[in-house]
Amino acid sequence: MAAVGVNPLKRLLGIVSQQPGIIGSFTAGRYGTVAAKGSSLDEIKDIVAVASGKGGVGKSTTAVNLAVALAKTCQLKVGLLDADIYGPSIPTMMKLHGKPEVSEDMKMVPMVNYGVHCMSIGFLVKEDAPIVWRGPMVMSALEKLTRGVAWGTLDILIVDMPPGTGDAQLTISQRLKLSGALIVSTPQDIALIDARRGANMFLKVEVPVLGIIENMSFFKCPSCGENSYIFGHGGARYTSEEMALRFLGEVPLEIDIRSGSDEGHPIVVSAPNSASAKAYTDMAEKLRQRLAELSQERQSGPRILL
Repeated sequence: MAAVGVNPLKRLLGIVSQQPGIIGSFTAGRYGTVAAKGSSLDEIKDIVAVASGKGGVGKSTTAVNLAVALAKTCQLKVGLLDADIYGPSIPTMMKLHGKPEVSEDMKMVPMVNYGVHCMSIGFLVKEDAPIVWRGPMVMSALEKLTRGVAWGTLDILIVDMPPGTGDAQLTISQRLKLSGALIVSTPQDIALIDARRGANMFLKVEVPVLGIIENMSFFKCPSCGENSYIFGHGGARYTSEEMALRFLGEVPLEIDIRSGSDEGHPIVVSAPNSASAKAYTDMAEKLRQRLAELSQERQSGPRILL
């Protein structure tokens, strides 16, 4: 397996080399442990999108902690794709640096940490470089970050979706054969309006919505121990009932979640006994069970009623 240099990446991601002044230049680099050589998306059992109708609700934090919980607690082979081209955050949250290697068959090899195989455009550009691309370039980059990666055999690939319901979201929904989607929202009404839009987008393209997660549900005062509902409370649960969707759980607003994300230590690893870690672990198990149910339903086929 050859180390990454300028030429292999330019050949693999031809669109990237068209904008060197915007995204910066590529230099050779290694990062230590790599994933085993793999093949295509066909060897991934389930692909699940973690989405929201808007940014700033903790979607990436949720995706990271669910992925790590699925790997650590559920003992699954897990991949994590950072599909947010304009604002990649997985490299920081998963404490991964450097550039991916390229296999002999010209596929990028995911970086690995906490037992999760990761890929992000953030591995290929400088951390503070703006990615000023039009839609077709973004679509091409997403194609390379999915089918141009040696994912290997995985039980589940978690896709950290970009916020919104535009071209990128539709392309991923229609081309990746998603097993389902998770919707992340804060309890406040303005966020839930966008969460409904996100859920309805998946339903329109016939992707099952596996459930809704309420993030930043409450803040527990470290001094008095009382809960403060800063963004309201119960909105996601009510929305799930209103839309006949499953409510997977709520995650409190905690300083340790924020600090862990900034430092690259997901809370399910740094504080596994915390309320937040237990919430993520519980949601990961519910997700695993729901995917098993859907798989069984697909194998059973439709019921014929006489």
